[in-house]
Amino acid sequence: MLNSTLLPITDGVRSLRLLAQQDADRYLAGTQDPLVQQFGHLPEAEYSHASIQHLAETQAPAGLERGDLGLLSIVDEADTFLGSLVLFDVTRTNAEVGFWLHPEARGTGHALGALELSAALARQSGLDDLTARTVVNNDASKHILERAGFLEIARDVDKTPSGEEAPLIHYRRELRS
Repeated sequence: MLNSTLLPITDGVRSLRLLAQQDADRYLAGTQDPLVQQFGHLPEAEYSHASIQHLAETQAPAGLERGDLGLLSIVDEADTFLGSLVLFDVTRTNAEVGFWLHPEARGTGHALGALELSAALARQSGLDDLTARTVVNNDASKHILERAGFLEIARDVDKTPSGEEAPLIHYRRELRS
């Protein structure tokens, strides 16, 4: 389970912290980005400012309190929202990670850095490994996951977080050596 006392976690360039109401505008803009819509497979078809604020007020703190869901924001040193990183299906030993970046934050190493922070959070929370999935044609995510130490473990057709059936690549990163 996730240890909420470890948040926020930072590497000096970016941080992971709980999704907050102040993130709503940039979160909403990110969910409307064509690449996020194509590859993000977000749980909701559409988001609104109010629905994001509701996530921040209710689901984000409740999931972290239970330890089974981390609805996290990737933020810079000025606390500007750069993207979303979610740790979900958390058990005592593992979790799945999903992420997307706001268009203005791409190409700057923030996705890789956020994955490293999520691995540190998971390891310090006592988890043994992280898993991730991406659709086979999402070359950017495949590249970032592999650079972050995730190894391909399977390919199949499976449900995405949005509920769609899609050809997926499954990855795993061991956190303990």
